[in-house]
Amino acid sequence: MFTGIVKGLGEIVEQQSAGGDTRLTIDIGDTDLGPIAIGDSIAVSGVCLTATEIEGRRFAADVSKETLALTTLGDQKIGSKINLEAPLRAGEPLGGHMVAGHVDGLGVLEEMVADARSWRLVFSVPKKLAHYVAPKGSVAVDGISLTVNEVSGRRFGVNIIPHTMSHTTLGARRIGDRVNIEIDVIARYLARISGHE
Repeated sequence: MFTGIVKGLGEIVEQQSAGGDTRLTIDIGDTDLGPIAIGDSIAVSGVCLTATEIEGRRFAADVSKETLALTTLGDQKIGSKINLEAPLRAGEPLGGHMVAGHVDGLGVLEEMVADARSWRLVFSVPKKLAHYVAPKGSVAVDGISLTVNEVSGRRFGVNIIPHTMSHTTLGARRIGDRVNIEIDVIARYLARISGHE
């Protein structure tokens, strides 16, 4: 379980094909993820991956063909920057919202407008996800916990403060870019219970 509070940026430094899957090697740079052990989960731009090798400030993770097809990890190249978060540990504060690292679908950045010192971003999501997104609810975009400002059909808007723009991949996003979307787990279960899936 994660919180959507990105700890820093990493960089993909190696990609190896392995029987249709891919092994990514990620350099975490100066990001503080705490102690990492083989078998630990790490959120990589919102995708929960398992560390299979660790060497210094780098870790490797195997990414399945399905994950490559259904997330933006399939778009990444050597040199791509990615958001990093270690899993929530017992006793740590829940700073964002409950994030599983299980991407529900891909969204698209539709608008990006300066709003005082912040930025107002508008994303579109697939129709099957739209009814899970609610004003003042939570959504994870590339693993970043965000509060939804407004919703209109398949589009929702958020405000991004300067710190988030400079410390996550959102600062490098452009109109038309695809992003990983994870809907709020509580919204998912409420929809299931109420029969509105």
